[in-house]
Amino acid sequence: MTHQQLEHELAALPVSEAFPRLLAALENHRNAVLEAPPGAGKSTGVPLFLLNAPWLAGRRIVMLEPRRLAARAVATRMAALCGERVGETIGFRTRLETQVSRATRIEVITEGILARRLQQDATLEGVALVIFDEFHERNLQADLALALCLDAQAAVREDLRLLAMSATLDGLAVARLMNGAPIVSSAGRSFPVDTRYLAKTGRDAPRLEQEVTRAVRAAHANEPGDVLVFLPGTAEIRRVAGMLLEPALDANTRILPLYGDLPADAQDAAIRPAAAGQRKVVLATNIAETSLTIEGIRVVVDSGLERRNRFDPASGMSRLDTVRCSRASADQRRGRAGRLGPGVCVRLWTESEHAALAAHRPAEMLEADLAPLTLDLAEWGVRDPAQLRWLDMPPAAPFSQAQDLLKRLDAIDASGRITTQGRAMSALGAHPRLAHMMVRGRASGLATLACEIAGVLTERDLLRPRGRERNADLELRIEALRSGHSPATEFDIDGGARQRAARQRDLFLRRLESRATAKHAGTEDTGVLLALAYPDRVALRRGDSNRYLLANGRGAFFAESQALARAPMLAIAELDAGEREARIFLAAALDAQAFERACAQEIEVREEISWDSRQKLVSARRLRCFGALILGEQPLRAADEALLSNAMLAGVRELGISALPWTRELRAWQARVGFLRRAVCELAADWPDVSDAALFTTIDTWLAPFLTGIARADTLAGVDLGSALRAILGWKQVQELDRLTPTHLVVPSGSSIPIVYDSGDTPSISVRLQEVFGLRATPRIADGRVALTVKLLSPAGRPVQVTQDLESFWARGYHEVRKELKGRYPKHYWPDDPLQAAPTRRVRPRA
Repeated sequence: MTHQQLEHELAALPVSEAFPRLLAALENHRNAVLEAPPGAGKSTGVPLFLLNAPWLAGRRIVMLEPRRLAARAVATRMAALCGERVGETIGFRTRLETQVSRATRIEVITEGILARRLQQDATLEGVALVIFDEFHERNLQADLALALCLDAQAAVREDLRLLAMSATLDGLAVARLMNGAPIVSSAGRSFPVDTRYLAKTGRDAPRLEQEVTRAVRAAHANEPGDVLVFLPGTAEIRRVAGMLLEPALDANTRILPLYGDLPADAQDAAIRPAAAGQRKVVLATNIAETSLTIEGIRVVVDSGLERRNRFDPASGMSRLDTVRCSRASADQRRGRAGRLGPGVCVRLWTESEHAALAAHRPAEMLEADLAPLTLDLAEWGVRDPAQLRWLDMPPAAPFSQAQDLLKRLDAIDASGRITTQGRAMSALGAHPRLAHMMVRGRASGLATLACEIAGVLTERDLLRPRGRERNADLELRIEALRSGHSPATEFDIDGGARQRAARQRDLFLRRLESRATAKHAGTEDTGVLLALAYPDRVALRRGDSNRYLLANGRGAFFAESQALARAPMLAIAELDAGEREARIFLAAALDAQAFERACAQEIEVREEISWDSRQKLVSARRLRCFGALILGEQPLRAADEALLSNAMLAGVRELGISALPWTRELRAWQARVGFLRRAVCELAADWPDVSDAALFTTIDTWLAPFLTGIARADTLAGVDLGSALRAILGWKQVQELDRLTPTHLVVPSGSSIPIVYDSGDTPSISVRLQEVFGLRATPRIADGRVALTVKLLSPAGRPVQVTQDLESFWARGYHEVRKELKGRYPKHYWPDDPLQAAPTRRVRPRA
C-alpha cells in the first residue's frame, strides 16, 4: 500500500476529524486524552497517524492493549493497512508471542510487559510516546503502568509523551491525573441501532443458554448480516454453540467462538469477514467489547453478564463471580451493531433493569489481588502507594495483605524493601506465589517441575471433563503437559491450552537461567512445590470426610467425589472464597514428611495448655504447627503450674460454679455472708459479695491458688473449697462471722436448732412449739440488730405459726393454737401458761 493509499484509509476513519487537534495537543503538551466512541478507529488510526509526528524523531510508539487477542489483532490490522507483514513497521508483544524487529516503529504490547520494561529501564530509551488504549477498562496493570510512566516522566524522561484513549471514561479525571492534559474529543460516525429489550419475569424466565439461543435464532431469521453474541464465559459459549447446531441454523452459517485463549487461527476466523454467500454467528466473552473490529456484524445479542474475579483480602482467596455488566459496557456492546450500517441490539433484560445497572465497571484495582502490584512497587522503590499518582489508590486492606504475603515469601523485608529473592522473583514475570515456587525449586534442583507447575497454573485448564465432574488432581495436568495425551478416558485434552502452558514453561525456564544440578522429581515433589507457592493453602483432612482445614484457618471441601479427597494432606492451588467453606478446584497430595523438610523454618513448635471441652480435662501438649494446622503433638510432662491452673479455671468457667464440691455447710456459710452484706446496713460495705455470680466473676483471684494438682472435671471434688471461700474474708471477718451469724440457736429444751440464712430477708429457725415454752422474747442475732423469724411446729413437724414477736404470740395466739393442737395431739403436753411451763422434747416433760 502506498503512502497516499494509507492516508486515504486513515482519512476514512471516523476518528480522523480529531487528528489535527490531537497532533497539536501532543506538540504543545507532554500528555493528552482522546475521547472517541467505539468503532471510531482509535486503535488502528491514531498510532499510524502519529508515526510521522516531528517530535517522534524516528523513535518508537508503544501502545498498550488490555488483552492479548486485541494486541495481536490491532497489530495485524495496522500492518495490513501499511501493506506489510507483522513484525516490520508494526509489531506486537504478548506474554507468549513476540513479533518485532529493529525496523519496528509501533509496538503493540499487553500491559504487564510495559511494567517489566520500565523496571529494567526507567528511561524507556528509544520510546517517544506511550499510548494507553481502551483505558476505560481500568485494568490493574494499566493503572500501574500509567503511574510508573508519570513517575518516570517527572524524574528522568521529561520528553516522554503519554496518551490515554477511551470510549466511555471520565476524561476530566484522567486529564487531571496526567498533569492537566488537554482533552481531544471525537464524535465519530456510527449508524443507528434499534435497541430491543426482552421482558422476562422471575420463575418463568428460561435458562440463560436457552434464552440466548432463542434470541439468536430469531435474529438470524429476521435480520440481515452477522450476529455477535455476548456471553459471560467459555462454558456458556460451548453450551450455546451446541444448542445452535441442533438443529443447525442453516448450511451457510458458521458458529464461531471468540475468547482470549483460543488459538490464533480460530480467533482470526471469528474476526475476519464471512466468505461470500455465508454468515457467521460469533459467540464471544466481553473481549469483543472494544479494540477488535469484527467484520460484518449487524446484530448484537447481549446476555448482559460478565465474569469478574474478586479478591477477598481476609481469606487471601479470589472468587469468580458472574455479574451484570455496567451501562458503559452495554453501550460498548450495542455499538458493535452500528459500525457498518443500521443495526439491531437485543438485550436480554428489561428496560427498568437497564436503568439500575452501574454506570461503569469498577476499577480492577478495587477488586484484585494486589500481590503482583505490590512487588512491582517494591522493585520501583515505592513502599507507600501514595508516593505515586493513581485514579484509584490501591485499597489499604488488600495492599496490607499483599505485603504480608510478600514478607512470608521473602520478597520484601520487614520495612517493605525488596529483597534479593524478590528481585529474582520479579524477573520471572509471574505471580509472586509462582515466582517464589520457581526460585525455591531451582535451589532444590526441581526447576523443571516448578516451571511445569507454573505453566499449567498460568493458563486455562488443560483437561476438559467429558461429563460434569471435574478431577482436581494437579498431577494429571502435569502428565498431560509432558505427554500431550489425556491421562484418563474421562478427559479430553485442550491442545491450545497445553501448547500455551508448554511455551510458558519454557519461557520461565529461560528466565530462571537454572544452572543448578537437576534431580529426578519424585511423586511427593509436586505437592511440596505447590505448598511453597501457597503456604496458606496447605490443608489437613478433617476426619474421614471430604473436608479440609487450611493453614489460614478457613475450611475447604471437594464438591465431587474423587480419589484426591482421601489424601490426608493437600496443597491447594485453586479454590473459591466461599461464604462458609471454599470449594477446591485444583490441588496436589502433600507428603507430610517431605513438606516438613521443605518448610521446616515456618513450622512453629509451641506449648499449649488449655481446657479440652470434649474430654473435660486440662490438655498439656507440645505442638508442631503450621499456621492453623497441627502437624503433630506430644504430651507435655513438666508444665507450668500457673498455666495449668489457668486452664483449669477455664474449665470451671465452662462447667459453672455449681461444679465445685459444695456442701450444705458451705452453702450455709455463703448465705450467712450474704445476709450480713444484705441486711446489716452499717456493716454491709465491709462484707464481700459471695453470690454465685460474683464468685464466677472473680474466680481467678480466689480459686486459682487452690487448683494445684487439679486437672480434670472428675477431680474437682479434691478442691478445698471451704478454705478457698474463707480466704475471701479477712482474719477479723472470719471471727466476726461466727459471732454475728451463729449457725445454731440453743432453745429452752436444750436442743441446738440450725439458723437458716437463705430463707428470705431475715434468718429463721424451725422449732417445735413445746421446746420454746418459757422463752419470753424473740431471739436476736448480729449484736441484737436482727430478730429471727421463728417457725413454730406441731409435734408432727408441721408449721402452726410464724412470728418475729413471741411475746405477742404467747399473749394472743397461743391459746387458739393450744385448742387446735390439744384436740389433734391429746397425749402431748399443752399447759395453760406456756411462759411458766417446762420446755420439753418429749410428749410430756419428765416428772
